[in-house]
Amino acid sequence: MHNDETLWACLNNDFCSFKVKWKQPKQNFCKNKFNVTGLCNKAACPLANSQYATIIEEEGVNYLYMKTVERAHSPKNLWERVKLSRNYLQALEQINKHLEYWPEAAINRCKQRLTKMRQMLIRMRKLSMKEGTRIVPIKKKTERREAGRELKAETAAKVDLAIERELLERLKQGTYGDIYNFPKAQFDNVMSKEGVQEDEKEFLEEDESDMEFVEDLGDDDEEWENDLDDKAETVEVPGGFGEDMEDMSMRPKKKRRGKSSGSGARVELEYEQEMETR
Repeated sequence: MHNDETLWACLNNDFCSFKVKWKQPKQNFCKNKFNVTGLCNKAACPLANSQYATIIEEEGVNYLYMKTVERAHSPKNLWERVKLSRNYLQALEQINKHLEYWPEAAINRCKQRLTKMRQMLIRMRKLSMKEGTRIVPIKKKTERREAGRELKAETAAKVDLAIERELLERLKQGTYGDIYNFPKAQFDNVMSKEGVQEDEKEFLEEDESDMEFVEDLGDDDEEWENDLDDKAETVEVPGGFGEDMEDMSMRPKKKRRGKSSGSGARVELEYEQEMETR
């Protein structure tokens, strides 16, 4: 079994990978995540103490980590973790419950670290809710690499489409003869596109063939014209102009030869005259 005094003597006087020396002011700090105070001394060193407790924050949740000498033979199960409540008073009660028979200095250090961690989480939450400009790093090298990849992918896509169109044109022209070992997926895709286009053409042709022109005159229009004739009023014009108009209206209208009233087609009529012999 390891001895705490021997370990501390080696770590303090010799080399320790977690130790950070500060010249002004002269102070040593510890980078180990299990250190409860962040200072390099015998009471706060997690390596030189077989019985140790600390508070660690993980994704916004505080946990109580405890190490005892009974589990020192199993490094995998060396630390026991207890999730603390988000309520500050309940979290303090949990610390008192799990560290009931521990030294008072270790309990106070854990409570102080819990207070600092809660204040840090509150500040983080306020800063995240505060509106303002955020500084985002720009990785120019990554952007250039992604832009180059996009250009290469676009060029490759254009080449593939050009090859596909050229092969389809040659297939339609019968350049390859009776070759039918085309890729099935691409061939089915092209055939489905052509089938859709043919269906659209047939649909448009059917619509054009179904078009008809119908006269707009009906029984209602004839009744409307008769009503207008009944309601027409005669107007007297002085100076005998009305009589002239009546004479003109009484004259028979001459019909033009070669034109029928129903249709607008022109018809030519020929008359043969027989000469009487004297």
